[in-house]
Amino acid sequence: MYLPEFDEIRPFTDHEIPSAMQRLADSSQLENISAYLYPGKPFDVFKERVRSCKTIFDFQEGVLLSAAKKIIKDTSYGFTFDGISSLDHDKSYLFISNHRDIVLDSALFQLALFSNHFPTSEIAFGDNLLSSDFVVDFGKSNKMFKVLRNANPREFYHNSLVLSKYIRNAVTVRNSSVWIAQRNGRTKDGFDTTEQGVLKMLDMSGHNQFVDDFSALNIVPVSVSYEYEPCDMLKVNELYISRRQKYIKMPGEDFNSILTGIMQFKGSIHFVAAPPLTRQQIEEMATLGDGNDRFKAVAQLLDDIVVSNYKLWKTNYIAYDLLHESHTYAGFYSQADVNAFQSYMGYKLSSLEGEKGELEELFLTIYANSVVNKRRFGTI
Repeated sequence: MYLPEFDEIRPFTDHEIPSAMQRLADSSQLENISAYLYPGKPFDVFKERVRSCKTIFDFQEGVLLSAAKKIIKDTSYGFTFDGISSLDHDKSYLFISNHRDIVLDSALFQLALFSNHFPTSEIAFGDNLLSSDFVVDFGKSNKMFKVLRNANPREFYHNSLVLSKYIRNAVTVRNSSVWIAQRNGRTKDGFDTTEQGVLKMLDMSGHNQFVDDFSALNIVPVSVSYEYEPCDMLKVNELYISRRQKYIKMPGEDFNSILTGIMQFKGSIHFVAAPPLTRQQIEEMATLGDGNDRFKAVAQLLDDIVVSNYKLWKTNYIAYDLLHESHTYAGFYSQADVNAFQSYMGYKLSSLEGEKGELEELFLTIYANSVVNKRRFGTI
C-alpha cells in the first residue's frame, strides 16, 4: 500500500486501472497510437484490448510490451541486453541509468526485465512531461511516478524529501524496483554523468548512516547505448541556440521529442545492468571524506561503471575520427561506413538553420563524446 503522503506522485493501483483504461479508450489520442502500432487494423479491436485491462500487469503485458517490441522491430536493427539475468529475482533494486531518450530508456528496460522474468520497475517521470490527462493516465498506469520540478526553494526541498521517501519505501518496504535517470533530463552532448543532486535526494530519506542508507537501496548502474542517438537533430538545434542565448522550450516540445525518439531509426540498441553496488564499495566511498566528498565519490563510481559498460558503435568511432581529423579508430569501420554516416548527418542537419560547419561539429560531438568518455575513464 502507498502512504498518503505519496498520493500526489504515486502511480495508479490495480483498483484504479479499470477507470483509467476506460478514459484511455474514450480518448481520441488512442486512435493515433492504434494507427501506428496496428496499421490497417480496426481501431475498435485495439480500443477493446485497452478497455479489457483490469490490472497494471494486464496493461503492460497486453499493450505496452507489445508496443515496445514493435518499436524495436520497426526502428532498429535489434535490441540486446546483458547483466539482468544475474540479478536476484527475490530482491528489489534501484536502477540508476544514463539517459539518452525521454521514454525509450525506461520503456525498453522494462522489456528487458520482463524478458528475464523480473517484475517491471516503477519509473521516475518528470511532471513537465505529463502534459495532458491522456499522458497522465497512460503513465500512471505504467508504474510511473511524478518528479515534481518547478518549485520555489522551500517547495523543492519538500518535493525532494517526499520523492526520496517514496523511492526508499518502494525498494526497502514494498519490495518494488525503481528506475531513475542519473541526471535531471537527457544528456544532450553525449557525456553521461551522474548529478550529485540525485544522490543527495536519495540520502534525504536515510538515517544519517551513509553506508547503511545507500546499501539498503541495492543500486544497480545501467548503461543505455543507441547506435543512432535519439533526437540527435533536436539536440544539435538546442545546443546551437544555447551557445547564443538561453534556450526556452516551446509548448509541446517535450511531447514532440517523445514521438521523435520513438519513431526515429535507432540502429542497434544495447543495455547493460551492472552488478549492484556492494557494501564494501560504499564503505570505501565513505572513507573519502564527509558531505559533498562522499556524494562526489559515489557519482564518480557510478559514472565509471556506466561508461565502462557503454557499448560503442561505428557511428561513435567515425564521429570521433571526423571531429579530430584522425584515423585513430579506422579499424572499426570502412570508408563506406564513413560515407553512409556523413550522408545521414547531412540529411539530419538539412532542416536546421545555422552555420553549417558549427552544426556539423555539434552533431559529431554528440556521437564522439561517448568515445571521449571511454578514454577519460580508461575503458578503451
